[in-house]
Amino acid sequence: MDDTTPVAIIGAGPAGLAIAACLRQGGQDFVLLEKEQQSAPAWRRHYERVHLHTTKRYSSLPFAPFPRDYPRYVPRDLFADYLDAYAQRFDLRPRFGETVRAINRRGRSWLVDTTTGPLHASQVVIASGNNAEPLMPGFPGADAFKGKRLHSADYRNAMPFAGQSVLIVGMGNTGAEIALDLVEGGARPTISVRGGVHIVPRELLGVPIQMIGMAARLMPQRINDALFPIILDLALGRLETYGLRRPQQGMLQQIAVASRIPTIDIGTVGKIREGAIKVAPDIAEITEQGARFTDGKQGEFDAIIFATGFRPGYARLLEPGVQPGRSGVNASASDLGLYLIGFHNPVTGLLREISIEAEQIADDIRLRRNRKKAAETLPV
Repeated sequence: MDDTTPVAIIGAGPAGLAIAACLRQGGQDFVLLEKEQQSAPAWRRHYERVHLHTTKRYSSLPFAPFPRDYPRYVPRDLFADYLDAYAQRFDLRPRFGETVRAINRRGRSWLVDTTTGPLHASQVVIASGNNAEPLMPGFPGADAFKGKRLHSADYRNAMPFAGQSVLIVGMGNTGAEIALDLVEGGARPTISVRGGVHIVPRELLGVPIQMIGMAARLMPQRINDALFPIILDLALGRLETYGLRRPQQGMLQQIAVASRIPTIDIGTVGKIREGAIKVAPDIAEITEQGARFTDGKQGEFDAIIFATGFRPGYARLLEPGVQPGRSGVNASASDLGLYLIGFHNPVTGLLREISIEAEQIADDIRLRRNRKKAAETLPV
């Protein structure tokens, strides 16, 4: 197959569906490519108990609020239902089972090399997501461990770990929630906190932390970073007592510089206080029976779950030197006709950012195409 489209969208997750819907509403043609056999595959593979950490009010995609009967924090299965209904509502029809192998510049357009053949596109939107490739850092002795090892991407529920001692490596949102799921499922979890971690409650005095983050943007970052530790100590207590120290970077500074959002607590901290979830420092070495930590202590574990994050993976598709810039619309992305969406996760929420970016990108594509048409109709 060798075909042409004005816009090629890579990935049919929430970001890909959002930009496709915006283009559809603007009367723009596109092709939506998805390597799996269903939309939003990464979301559907999440562990069973996962919910959105942001409110449904600020997490819906463009033109389609969540149904009224959905809870404030939407669970995985309902979110998948919402995405299926969204694709049907806007007649998006992704081309499933089509993997992109390379994206190469051809004059002022792009050649998208896929497993079913080349696709020529004037503009390309990469929406393949931040969680494309699991990160498995190397630890000394990891291959010697006799128990079960897995990345958090392969964790589904606590059932296989009931009654077992489990080490979770990393205390981002995924690691913290898996630890909570394990303890509620009868396991004995320990979290290895590899560095400092910012922790916030999901709600503060009944107000979603997402909305507090939105309001906080009205003040300078340095003031917020000075105030938040005081407020959070009042809300959560002094967590250093339990081995949970904050990093040197302030919370908003860390988001801006390293794109690391805080861990949103949904009950893990309470279980740590109770002693049901233990906290350990970074790993010095993995042993046959468990791990030795940087404080010299050792622990024996039946399983190790690496909640060590993901990487986007799109860079390997691009020619050397091609830099589309960060998510959304900027001069480089607009001039190249190569956009990223869904790779910027601010304190106000990834899905909210995706909706904003989708409308901006669709508007930019429409304006550039209209200018091109106008130029083509000018008399010579």
